[in-house]
Amino acid sequence: MVAVAIQGEAGSFSHAAALDALGADLQLVPCSTFEELFRVVETGTATRGVVPIENSLAGSVHQNYDLLGAHALHVVGETQVRVRHCLIARPGATFAVVRRVASHPVALAQCRRFFAAHPDVVPVPAYDTAGSVAELMAGRLPADAAIASSLAAELYGAAVLQENLEDHPENYTRFLIVGREPAPPERARKTSLVFTLPNVPGSLYRALGAFASRGLDLTKIESRPIAGRPWEYAFYLDVLGDPRGEVAAALTEIRGFARELRVLGAY
Repeated sequence: MVAVAIQGEAGSFSHAAALDALGADLQLVPCSTFEELFRVVETGTATRGVVPIENSLAGSVHQNYDLLGAHALHVVGETQVRVRHCLIARPGATFAVVRRVASHPVALAQCRRFFAAHPDVVPVPAYDTAGSVAELMAGRLPADAAIASSLAAELYGAAVLQENLEDHPENYTRFLIVGREPAPPERARKTSLVFTLPNVPGSLYRALGAFASRGLDLTKIESRPIAGRPWEYAFYLDVLGDPRGEVAAALTEIRGFARELRVLGAY
């Protein structure tokens, strides 16, 4: 059985991503923060970590890009989960009694239309989507209902009052799977990397040209400020292709002028 660290509680969308990527035969290791998630994988308490990296509506999870750069873990896989937010209450409750609804702030923000349509219902920020359901069922939540996944309702014995509360149906979250050892290179089709460049004209253009000249597809580029070095940035990229072929050649070219370059994972 694989021990898998997630941020949040059982029944969260991270839990759903873990089940999708790693199967049902896993031991969940809930963590209160993403920093703790990375730490428990580094120390061996968990074999894998499931980390949300971007949402199709809310954008990148910047903290997790920073943690990828700060910790010595490898990206070994990815998966995406269709986010379907449900209004969840105790069994027997009806919508008529719902006045306060708790969930993670990101989930609440993705359900603005629901709250706009029901101005008498107040959103209550909470630590976690699934954790809100657990607290609701334990009688410790200062709210009448929670917004979370149907998996959370099932796990904690709650009732789904409404489904598909999210503002837009094309709501997906992409998750990275991290571990202490790299994935087998012969199975890899995507490479994630981070680099820093000298602050000279055309340096980013030159770096991106190393991929463009080889016909390589960049599926993601993200810049993050470097702590302690104002107005300098680290660039995170995802590139498709065999990491032992043209991708390797592009990285060799970039290493010739980059200040730093690190492959986060080929998977």
